[in-house]
Amino acid sequence: MARSPEPRVGASPERVTLGPGEVVGGEGRDEHLGMELAPEVEHLSRSERTTILWHTRSPGGHRSVPPEAADFGPYELIEEIGRGGMGVVYKARQKGLDRTVAVKMILSSHLASPEQVERFYAEARAAAQIQDPQVVAIHDVGQLRGQHYFAMEYVSGPSLAEVVAEGPMAFGEAARLMLMVARTVGRLHRQGIVHRDLKPSNILLDDQGSPCVTDFGLAKMLSGRHPATHTGAIVGTPGYMAPEQAAGHSGSVGPLSDVYALGAILYELLTGRPPFQQDNPLDTLVQVLETDPARPSLLRPDIPRALEQICLRCLEKPLDARYQSADDLADDLERYLRGETVEARRLSIPQRLSRWTRREPALVSRLGALGLVALILQVDAWWFHQFDVLLIRRTLGVLWLGGAASLVFQALLKQPRWSTLARYAWSTADMILFSSVIFFARAVNLPVIAGFLLLISAAGLWFRERLVWYTAALAATAYVSLIVFQRSINEPVPGPADATFLLMSMFLAAFVTSYQVKRVRALSAFYENRPLP
Repeated sequence: MARSPEPRVGASPERVTLGPGEVVGGEGRDEHLGMELAPEVEHLSRSERTTILWHTRSPGGHRSVPPEAADFGPYELIEEIGRGGMGVVYKARQKGLDRTVAVKMILSSHLASPEQVERFYAEARAAAQIQDPQVVAIHDVGQLRGQHYFAMEYVSGPSLAEVVAEGPMAFGEAARLMLMVARTVGRLHRQGIVHRDLKPSNILLDDQGSPCVTDFGLAKMLSGRHPATHTGAIVGTPGYMAPEQAAGHSGSVGPLSDVYALGAILYELLTGRPPFQQDNPLDTLVQVLETDPARPSLLRPDIPRALEQICLRCLEKPLDARYQSADDLADDLERYLRGETVEARRLSIPQRLSRWTRREPALVSRLGALGLVALILQVDAWWFHQFDVLLIRRTLGVLWLGGAASLVFQALLKQPRWSTLARYAWSTADMILFSSVIFFARAVNLPVIAGFLLLISAAGLWFRERLVWYTAALAATAYVSLIVFQRSINEPVPGPADATFLLMSMFLAAFVTSYQVKRVRALSAFYENRPLP
């Protein structure tokens, strides 16, 4: 298998390479590393260069640090234990005190922007201000040979992400752990700190099995100086972000956003997966914004109702529907563990209906559209023509058939194996059903024919360019077929100019919709690959 080129390091991605056969500039060469050197790093010693090289390489799990890179001033780096969008963490020995610590550095520190450096030190300052036994403590912060770093308490146990990777947790244990985490987060909020990136990988278990919160790289200070987050900036991890966070409403992000994230973590501990998990961040963010998660009991039927209610209350999209503090969540978890009635009561019928519409938007929109089309045609038949009983029966038949098909496709969408096929099949079924209504009503001349344009635009909600053009091709074929049939039975048909105008409108709708989908997906790819701000 061909080996892919190694990532570049140095003053800029164009100036230093790791491949021994590559030459991209610079004024010196390190034969030991096989790399061209930019002037900014040429003066460093071999061991210093190796250190920079080691922690800028692509992720590859926990790895022992080579001897050349182990010596880092007052610390001896032992192995890599974690890596994120902007930083890498090593298990290390602090030489002076002979104790084990964790040392975090900025990836490609010599390439880091001033904003990245400021956010790195803001993380250290935020963690250092916190006085809490369940928060990973900061010991030291500084810069060594151009490499920014801070040393913190070493927690020997696994993260919750590693634990849940083995499968869902026992209900009592999940509730106990989340009770402790919620209490910790509540204390953070009272100290004026919102974490904004709570997730299983940022919660470590110590030797006694107690959770410790770490990684304050995105923490927001409710008062005092901190790096500003611009309105519209999306920060966090999509599967655990609150809707207001996913929408980029930084002014609305606060303690209740952390409450949402706690609910997402509890959801994963109970079911083995986060509440929203798609192939790319875009689809995940759309779900966070628009749909409600499936009830945990659908994934694990034996989940206690009270614990499910606690979890779902955290995940409510309206801020005022969630627990109003992390301590309120902790109180309800205590009630559950004591066997008492929890505050997260069963939802009313209107609330359950509202949640269902958000959880199944594709199904609800289809049923609503079919009903609206049937209503428009019936009003037209009653207002302008004789009361047509046969038309009513046919329309109702199409409506029921469309509803049944929508239920089937909605179920297929939830199966990863069939989800892509289900989108195309659903679009095809929509076009057939809509065309059938137009056919039975001989309505090719009526304004309702504009429904073809709506179906093309609606296809963009799947965020698939090919699906948009596929739907447009179906719409054009169906429209032309309806005109040909209606003319064959001597029914009125649109004139050439009108027909051409609608066909051109279909093309324009497909072009605009697919272009917007392409732009959004490009932004999604950028978001997925960029370092965290």
